[in-house]
Amino acid sequence: MDKSSGTGRRNSSRLWLAVAVLSLVVWMAIGGIGGPTFGKLSEVSSNDQASFLPASAESTEAREWQSKFTSSGSVPAVVLIESPEKLSPAQLAGLPSLGTQLSAVVGVSQSTSTLGPIPSTDGKAAQFIIPVGDGNGVKGSIHSLRAKATGYVTDAGLPAGTTTYVTGPAGFIADLVSAFGGIDGILLFAALGAVLVILLAVYRSVVLPFVVLLTAVFALCGSILVVFALAKSGAMQLTGQSQGILSILVVGSATDYALLFVARYREALGHSSNKWSALGRAYKGSFGAILASGTTVALALLCLLFSELNSNRGLGPIGAIGIGFSMLASLTLLPAALGLLGRSAFWPHTPRKAAANSDIPRVWRLLASIIAKRPGAVWLGAAAVLVVCASGLLQLQASGVPQSALILSKSEAVDGQAALGRHYPAGAGSPVVVVAEEKAAAEVLAEVKAQEGISDASVVAAQGGPSVRPLTESPTDTAPLVRDGRVLINATLSSEADSAKAEQTIATLRQKLHDKAPGTLVGGTTATAADTNASAQSDLWRIIPIVLAVILLVLMALLRAVLAPLLLIGTVVLSYAAALGVSAWVFNHVFGFPGADASVPLFGFVFLVALGVDYNIFLMTRVREESTLKGTRAGILKGLGATGGVITSAGVVLAATFAALGVIPILFLAQISFIVAFGVLLDTTIVRSLLVPALSYDIGRRIWWPGRLGRMS
Repeated sequence: MDKSSGTGRRNSSRLWLAVAVLSLVVWMAIGGIGGPTFGKLSEVSSNDQASFLPASAESTEAREWQSKFTSSGSVPAVVLIESPEKLSPAQLAGLPSLGTQLSAVVGVSQSTSTLGPIPSTDGKAAQFIIPVGDGNGVKGSIHSLRAKATGYVTDAGLPAGTTTYVTGPAGFIADLVSAFGGIDGILLFAALGAVLVILLAVYRSVVLPFVVLLTAVFALCGSILVVFALAKSGAMQLTGQSQGILSILVVGSATDYALLFVARYREALGHSSNKWSALGRAYKGSFGAILASGTTVALALLCLLFSELNSNRGLGPIGAIGIGFSMLASLTLLPAALGLLGRSAFWPHTPRKAAANSDIPRVWRLLASIIAKRPGAVWLGAAAVLVVCASGLLQLQASGVPQSALILSKSEAVDGQAALGRHYPAGAGSPVVVVAEEKAAAEVLAEVKAQEGISDASVVAAQGGPSVRPLTESPTDTAPLVRDGRVLINATLSSEADSAKAEQTIATLRQKLHDKAPGTLVGGTTATAADTNASAQSDLWRIIPIVLAVILLVLMALLRAVLAPLLLIGTVVLSYAAALGVSAWVFNHVFGFPGADASVPLFGFVFLVALGVDYNIFLMTRVREESTLKGTRAGILKGLGATGGVITSAGVVLAATFAALGVIPILFLAQISFIVAFGVLLDTTIVRSLLVPALSYDIGRRIWWPGRLGRMS
């Protein structure tokens, strides 16, 4: 019997060894191919306006029609020359030569005229409107335009103190691309560095933190390989925003899953002398929780496919792919590495044979004791704290922010837009686009010109012209350019294009034109921003119920109960509300942000709720496991003690990784960074450590209603 048992263990160990070696070989191949691909993601990433347009909105349709009137698909850049004193006639006469230089810059459309110079009424400024080719080359073209403009001012004998700016939609795109530039390196290194420091503190080991970190890195390599291929083929939309979130999501989730597996492995080593047997026990104890947790997060992210916004729809599958590889690496690569290293992975604090309860830290035993004595007071107190925090929701301003507020770092486009407003109608450079039927063109043009908030409007004429020409009023005897029975009207706003007043002008104009000339479309930068904000707010109320329903079904299947999943969902929602309430207060009174992007509440919900359920699953799967052996209340206390350290460590890691998003100077990412980082810490310290275990303990075995455990004593 003993000989047979020993032979069985040896055969099992050989099998584990073979699987471990094969797993390492496969992951080394994935890393070898996927690693170099990381630096190429920017090649298939787009940050232009089309990447964030609502999938179905009037501005989207107007943009599609607008492209039929130009063969270039260009984006306008505004080159502004601003002088501290009035420009002389001789100085103005020399400006056309600058226009010729600007139109020759690589990336400037040659099929559309460069307009200018356009002097300001005060004589202290002149502007050119430059059509820059759409796509990833915008940044380079804008850089060249800025160099040309600066060089001209230096050599042309203009008044001292004359300044140049390159702004407009193309200028903002270029500055956004530059702001996202740190995603390929700085963001990842910041996240990995923060995680490494935390792991060194948690494990007090030389080897194990690097094993866990490499698991996350290889998971990221695999996900990048798939995302790159899909984005390159056009199967999905990749933006700088989703690119940054992918890195953070994979590093954070893979590390969380690794922490859970390592905790079970350490525990198993304390009860087994054979490292492969311990690995098998750890796998059995953690596989279900990791699979359920990862599946829940992936499904929650895929719910973003119901969004109207292209950027949100793209993030759904991108994030799900990242979570999938995080699970896969944590269940294959990590066990393989731990199996080969055995106890030496924990050096110099190698696990030894454990006595009863010695694997539960004193702080968690003390907390379990407090919960057992006064569960009602504990969960009521925790809930009260969350409710107070949630009251800050009344201060949340998430109806969108001006384009000029999106970039937190120095931006010439932002400065240029302010300078443009000092000399021209504030909406210059970001025209309103109106697409009307040919037969109604005159009536529509008259209505647009009469609209309060519109300073000028003209029909695009059917005539060619020099590559550089001044902007003048369209001659009355020039026929309009017609495409498929439609004409294009460009209008200039008298207020800043990204202001609330401009959005109100668009809303009023749309209402009038839809009544007088059905089928007329109003688009442009301001219309797109208004439609994007409206779609984001609509998404919030559409996607939240779907995410909650999906998570509830997963929890019911996992816990084989109804009451426990309902209570867990309630605690997660309360935790989200508390995190958003505190964030609103911090945004308004500490950071002084002008508001929040309309998509911030939705992204905060998806990440906090999905990732918060991760910790619910970590806790409650262990509680259920212990409850079958010891009874519900004893199982709750044991589960809390066994997972408390893991969940807290996982929460700190995830908070640190999301906090790393703050190194990218984009308002949206900075806000998501704070909301998720703070929310995760709130969730792990109050919800998962106090509210859930105390509430469950107070309810007792009925928490498993109507499952079998709910009927056990």
